[in-house]
Amino acid sequence: MDHNKAGASEQGNTAGTAETRYDCLRLENQLCFPLYVCSKEIIRRYKPLLDELDLTYTQYITMMALWEHREMNVRTLGECLFLDSGTLTPVLKKLEAKHYLRRIRSSRDERNLIVSITKEGEKLRERALSVPEKMACCVRLTPEEAGDLYTLLYKVLGNLDG
Repeated sequence: MDHNKAGASEQGNTAGTAETRYDCLRLENQLCFPLYVCSKEIIRRYKPLLDELDLTYTQYITMMALWEHREMNVRTLGECLFLDSGTLTPVLKKLEAKHYLRRIRSSRDERNLIVSITKEGEKLRERALSVPEKMACCVRLTPEEAGDLYTLLYKVLGNLDG
């Protein structure tokens, strides 16, 4: 047996093993990286559309929840949007200053803050109707692909909760 070859071969395997060991740290092997970049790029594409409505993305999703539910307590709204109260409270204050929503303490339990949409908030809904269609043109997924992605993302979110 040629020991030089064996030694060289072992060194090659060690280097290969070391590289393989660190493969988990390569960007191309990270699920979080394309999620992060997609999220950042999609929100960037929302910006000019939402600028026309004078909304940030967080304000927009808050309004979408209120358009759907009309009235919610702050805790439930935060859970719906995956936002903590420290993030949600300033958003609600700004939307209230724009007269899109109203915040009122519950008469049954003053610890509960109820958020409800106003007439101005309903008018904004009409102006926002074109946003989803314009965004769909940016993303360019078939309805089936979009549905599959939606299902997978919510599966991941569900798994993270557990």
